[in-house]
Amino acid sequence: MDEVTRDLLIHPVIPAIRDVEKIDIALSKDARSIFLLAGNILNIKNIVNQAKRADKRIFVHIDLLEGISKNRMGIKYIAQEVKPDGIITTRANLISCAKAEGLFAIQRIFVLDSLAIDTAAKSIKNVNPDAIEILPAVIPKIIRRICQRVSHPVIAGGLIEEKSEVESALKEGARAISVSKEDIWDIPFEDLEIWRKSFLGK
Repeated sequence: MDEVTRDLLIHPVIPAIRDVEKIDIALSKDARSIFLLAGNILNIKNIVNQAKRADKRIFVHIDLLEGISKNRMGIKYIAQEVKPDGIITTRANLISCAKAEGLFAIQRIFVLDSLAIDTAAKSIKNVNPDAIEILPAVIPKIIRRICQRVSHPVIAGGLIEEKSEVESALKEGARAISVSKEDIWDIPFEDLEIWRKSFLGK
């Protein structure tokens, strides 16, 4: 397991920031990694630098960034000028671009039915992201089916509001959970110690 993957998954909850004003709150938490789901060409570099000063890894959802092209040149700009640890995208064509630029590439996939599972599995096999994020995270059997179909680290996200939902997703095979709800960011997860030891021992 490479260092970026290990750091991304070492804490079971990843703060997902939808409002850049919340970055300081996220940086104060124990989580090792942060998903940034907001920002624009004017503020993104400063936000990434804040995260690095706090010794956090930060992954930028490029689809949601304003003012940056969603193409190879946009990826080059992100890699060379902004320098996050990685990107998140729903666009399969950007995964190979990101990996070519040395960025950790997370493919975000919305899985709502059986057909979507098949489509997702084929896409993952073709583009070979470093990790995948599946949404929504509140359908445990979908997480289980995806985990059975792929060998990539699976992160679950979307609609998580309770600690029990985090636990359910982890028990079905997700390695981590991305959460936008702040009061879940620092819930103690001592009862998941067996899971954490199992993961960290791999």
